Amino acid sequence: MPAAVDASQLVKTYTGRGGTVEAVRGVDLEVAEGEVFGFLGPNGAGKSTTVRMLTTLLTITSGTAHVAGVDVAKQPDETRRRIGVALQEAGLDPRQTGRELLVLQGRLFGLSPAAATDKAGELLELVDLVDAADRRIKGYSGGMKRRLDLASALVHQPEVLFLDEPTTGLDPASRLTVWDEVRRINALGTTVFLTTQYLEEADALCDRLAIIDDGVIVREGTPDALKSQLREQQGLDRDPTLDDVFLDATGRTRERSAGDVQEVHQ
Repeated sequence: MPAAVDASQLVKTYTGRGGTVEAVRGVDLEVAEGEVFGFLGPNGAGKSTTVRMLTTLLTITSGTAHVAGVDVAKQPDETRRRIGVALQEAGLDPRQTGRELLVLQGRLFGLSPAAATDKAGELLELVDLVDAADRRIKGYSGGMKRRLDLASALVHQPEVLFLDEPTTGLDPASRLTVWDEVRRINALGTTVFLTTQYLEEADALCDRLAIIDDGVIVREGTPDALKSQLREQQGLDRDPTLDDVFLDATGRTRERSAGDVQEVHQ
């Protein structure tokens, strides 16, 4: 299938008083159209930096990246027209209603008043917020805000949707609801590039995934294939989990904390 995301030898360096720091050190990525692709890694591994380069939020030091067939460095404006981005901190105005926010987004992307209203209605139905559409956002729960942010990123019908840890801080029930929305969005034909620190989330949602550590890709494949490879490699008499794959790939240890959140330590 054609590539929705194609990055070759992607590098990002920062220069400061302490010298040059290589945050991303030659990343190669290929995401097929229609996939849900997971991008995993510990804090500081280069995950967010890579995503910010792919979404034009950071300049690329060297290497090439094409998203939805467009050269990210040479055509950043066209890239932004073809992608949707939902970051960890939702950019929602609490004084607006959900409907008002989506209509405004539609108008900013050039839709007529009638078309923007129609699109807002479609998206509110997609993310199951019709009943709350005319309530002010300040009264929304965390899960509702997340779903509205997803809808906002879809107003212009992006070919590729980048989701940066979309369920961080949500309770388990809200997290499952967001998973359902991601599946519905993907089923409509949108490629989803998902960053997450929840390994069970990646296992449940992703067709393929890549694990980045210290600025380089250390493991890539389908969740099932990666688990099978680890079982054969270590001669295990049980089926390993994606947690086991992550630990083997990064050499880190993990301790469980409150709820389902898992903190990753050096």
